[in-house]
Amino acid sequence: MMARRADGTRTSDYDFPLPTELIAQTPAARRDESRLMVVDRATGTITHRIFRDLPEYLRAGDALVLNTTRVFRARLLGTRASGAPAEVLLLRPVEGASLDATRWEAMVQPGAKLKPGRTVTIAPDFTVEIGEATERGTRIVRLLVEDPAAAIAAHGHVPLPPYIERADSATDVERYQTVFAKQEGSVAAPTAGLHFTPELLATLEAQGVRHAEVLLHVGAGTFKPVEVDDPAQHEMHSEWYEFPERTASLLNATREAGGRVCAVGTTALRTLETVVGADGRYGTATGETAIFIRPPNPVRGADHLITNFHLPRSTLLMLVAAMAGYDLMRHAYEVAVQERYRFYSYGDAMLIR
Repeated sequence: MMARRADGTRTSDYDFPLPTELIAQTPAARRDESRLMVVDRATGTITHRIFRDLPEYLRAGDALVLNTTRVFRARLLGTRASGAPAEVLLLRPVEGASLDATRWEAMVQPGAKLKPGRTVTIAPDFTVEIGEATERGTRIVRLLVEDPAAAIAAHGHVPLPPYIERADSATDVERYQTVFAKQEGSVAAPTAGLHFTPELLATLEAQGVRHAEVLLHVGAGTFKPVEVDDPAQHEMHSEWYEFPERTASLLNATREAGGRVCAVGTTALRTLETVVGADGRYGTATGETAIFIRPPNPVRGADHLITNFHLPRSTLLMLVAAMAGYDLMRHAYEVAVQERYRFYSYGDAMLIR
């Protein structure tokens, strides 16, 4: 399936054939009814479960790390001066992290037609002015509206990933959001968290599994494939994160007491790896991270990882290989295709333990 290499240090090692029908277009009927592949690094064994079985693999004194970012309605659909359709995908404010900002970095379509100075009309009182291009090929745009945050909420669409080949629906407003989401700022959901229900979280808490919160606003760069064969040459996207003192204290106490840290999603793991020290202790920090987690570098920030199934040649797949080991990751993905697991944002989950 994947190329046979000892360490998975080349991008081509992360190619694999994926039948298109395995790409989930809609979520499971119930969040915790998704399938759960349990990958045991100690034994190399793979077990097939349902996500609601997760409490069997955690114990009192462990800690779940949850990314509490909230997806905002970043996709703006409108018309150009000619009346032809256009699209603006807001990525992040140029300054700060507030949705009240008027200047944003964005992706625009059709890019060739939307030159600096041109506008896209989203609603009678809401226009987007196209500005200069950035080094990444994105644009700086200005929202011409009295209350940007309210306008985005009123006229924006749920920014479903490009591999979900349908328009967003009322169902996505709820389901493309974790039940623990708090602060708006992401253009993509931290999808490993989509499998949790309030009841499952309550069961884990009653079991003595503590919940630690981090914040990382997910950017569109999370979907960007690695296009160079040496991953070290890939320009990694940056994302805003916050790692508060209470989380650092809780996780440091967890490890000191012999508990295990379980990252819920690649975004939580990126945050943990950004702040963990060589001694395994966590420090408080806030800012932007462009960390690239990949073999042969070891993962220090988490003992377990819950994650979905990712795109070929993606930085997220390389992160999974760093956590599980390249050979075991490759085997797990071969099994996932054979067993017809559902892939990507609305797909099934994997627990690496």
